[in-house]
Amino acid sequence: MTASERLHLPPLGGAAAWLNSEPLSPAELRGHVVLIDFWTLTCINWLRTAPYVRAWSRAYRDEGLAVIGVHTPEFSFEHDIDLVQRAAADREIDYPVAVDNDYRIWSAFDNHYWPALYFADREGIFRDYHFGEGRYGQSERSIQRLLGVERDLVTTEGVEGVGVEKEADWDHLRTPETYLGYQQSERFSPPERVVLAAPSSYELPTWLGFNQWALAGEWTIGPEKVVLGDAEGSIAFRFDARDANLVLSADVQEPIPFRVLVDDTAPGPSHGVDVDENGNGLLREGRMYQLVRENNKVRERTMTISFFAPGAAAYVFTFG
Repeated sequence: MTASERLHLPPLGGAAAWLNSEPLSPAELRGHVVLIDFWTLTCINWLRTAPYVRAWSRAYRDEGLAVIGVHTPEFSFEHDIDLVQRAAADREIDYPVAVDNDYRIWSAFDNHYWPALYFADREGIFRDYHFGEGRYGQSERSIQRLLGVERDLVTTEGVEGVGVEKEADWDHLRTPETYLGYQQSERFSPPERVVLAAPSSYELPTWLGFNQWALAGEWTIGPEKVVLGDAEGSIAFRFDARDANLVLSADVQEPIPFRVLVDDTAPGPSHGVDVDENGNGLLREGRMYQLVRENNKVRERTMTISFFAPGAAAYVFTFG
């Protein structure tokens, strides 16, 4: 796409499906201020922006704002339209969503990020964009300017994420997003034990360094995920953050029970939304699972997730 073509809202064709709407085009959106929101259902960064986009859609819809979500999958299982529909319902998304399984819309925008916001005026000309989290007040001011509206920002009137949507504790976040599949993996311990694309048995090391992770049991390390082959197996991670999340899916039909321990004890009141105080959880469908939300002082700890059936697949740890 040339620089001049990038100034205008490109075609929205090629989606595998549309949620909450019939397929839309730039011509049908002419006359509306348009906010395009690229997301994928497992992305923690998008989840933490969702309350703001949702609030803007509701606050300015009657004044001519059209929010269009574009779900472009990062992982293979995110192509499942039922999962996308469930994620949209969980996030209370009632605006149109294009299911961009073939990256057609992503490519038309020459987009490279989740989340990504593109702001177009009533003529379909782009006037602003933002990648990643934050800048909420400035983004809402862009919406108001394009609509010709001037009033107090909903962003500053109490938009606050809860559960997985809660803003990260940036002051105490020392552990980065960490992928497990070999295409992007790093900080595996011990690195000399890695076997790619074939089942192999692993043991947890006696000592796990800060921001390192390890496996126990028979696992296959594939390009985008690690998959458990044994009846039991574990993943351990040494981290420092308030929240610890793990993107999971199952290569089997039956739910897979798992348990989370933090420094070898049950998490108690520091359990995430997807486990109980004893650390027990159930892997039912592909999505991001929140395992830990620290209820006390954030500090360096070791988290161990044990799965009790084969077929568990893990993709990426994220933190907040």
